[in-house]
Amino acid sequence: MMDTPDTNGQGPDDPAGSDPIRWRILVILLVAIVMTLISVSIVNVALPSIRLGLGATQSDIQWVLSGYALSFGVVLVAAGRAGDIMGRGGLFIAGVSVFTVGSMMAGTASDADALNIARFVQGLGSGLLNPQGIGMIQQYFQGEERGRAFGYLGTAIGLSIAIGPVLGGVLIELGGPDIGWRLTFLVNVPIGIAAIVLGLKWFPRPLIKRFPTIGSGLRSLDPVGAFLLGLTVLAILFPFVEARNAPLLWLLLPLAGLLGMIWVLWERRYLRNGHSPMVDFSIFRARSYTNGISIMSFYFAGLPSLWVLVAVYVQEGDSRTALEAGLIGVPAALIGAYSAQWAGRRVARYGRQMIISGLCLTLVGLALSVWVVVLHEAHLLSVWWLVGSLCFVGLAQGLVISTNQTLTLSTVPLEYAGSSGAILQTGQRIGTAVGFAVITAATFWTVDVNSWAMAVTVGFAIIALVVLLALIVAVSDLRAQNGGADRAF
Repeated sequence: MMDTPDTNGQGPDDPAGSDPIRWRILVILLVAIVMTLISVSIVNVALPSIRLGLGATQSDIQWVLSGYALSFGVVLVAAGRAGDIMGRGGLFIAGVSVFTVGSMMAGTASDADALNIARFVQGLGSGLLNPQGIGMIQQYFQGEERGRAFGYLGTAIGLSIAIGPVLGGVLIELGGPDIGWRLTFLVNVPIGIAAIVLGLKWFPRPLIKRFPTIGSGLRSLDPVGAFLLGLTVLAILFPFVEARNAPLLWLLLPLAGLLGMIWVLWERRYLRNGHSPMVDFSIFRARSYTNGISIMSFYFAGLPSLWVLVAVYVQEGDSRTALEAGLIGVPAALIGAYSAQWAGRRVARYGRQMIISGLCLTLVGLALSVWVVVLHEAHLLSVWWLVGSLCFVGLAQGLVISTNQTLTLSTVPLEYAGSSGAILQTGQRIGTAVGFAVITAATFWTVDVNSWAMAVTVGFAIIALVVLLALIVAVSDLRAQNGGADRAF
């Protein structure tokens, strides 16, 4: 394996964009990220089979979705900062290994509790590897090439969304209700092993040299800051996951505010004492960064829940198979994969205008999807018309995610690439967990007292609301950019 000049893989003879192995590194990153995303999209169609196969309760099913997001979100920023200091390659491979082990545990789970423990392990692995992937894209790509790299990442996201449900449907059909859902987790194992092998072969420098020694190296990781931030994120997420069964857990939200204040005070004290803090707060001076986090947090509060609602509605509301539920989203995902690549090549030219266009298209797709569901319940349209309405959402997804990722991180210094990208992803995880809790609860409550058409309308209306909030932030961000209000640090 090749050596690189310094901790970040950058030096006088190795500037970003000139390392010849950067495209092979990108392949490894995308293989692993595809693995984590396929796991999420497969679960969407496997939920009914899991419920039958394990005799799982509705609370158990909620944990299958939210438990993964919970453990993922808690470790993200700490893992990102650790990668900035210790080297991203080693932690990336460690994350892939943990995720692969979690997948094996999930595929062999004997009951719902064992499955949810395995999902926590998967979330930890994903939380370790994802910030390293974002940091390494920033490390090895710059300028228009970075936009292209994030465009390929968006394409991988789109293809994962397309492949996951169909693959899940096929595996469930082949394996039946008892074995099929297990295969949806075990399919990650060969992908994970391939990513580990390729990483060990292609990543620069022997990975063990990256790890700091006890003492100043350990202090540079800011373990107290990592612990405080982890507790803060946990206190935010946990009520949205479990407060339905224990309403007193809502008291954790003010505790999260207090923990967040203590964390900020600690980070500032840590910096004054001459140490490198977990998060460089100067990054928040850039309006594009703070607005980008807000846009993604709102967007991810809605869009993941959209695909869950579609999968559940098609199977339980319209009595169709998991494979049919998966096929409905394929054209949207493929269009999203293409639009992400298209946007990645043009982000420097159109920038935030593409984000605004994508959010508007999302609202159009949601409105058309509600129209299809209502007319289907009246026996005037086939449920397969959702294929067309969801294509607007897929097109929008490609325009929004890769473009916002590129613009949000464009002013972040390389030495904080991992932690800064992890903060962005933490916003996504918090949005996803909150969205799952609120939107699925509102939908299932409505279907208990009304029709599936009304339940889907309620769920999609909440999704439209959070997308509208993202649109307001995006328009504000564009106006600020046009007025030259953004501040670099």
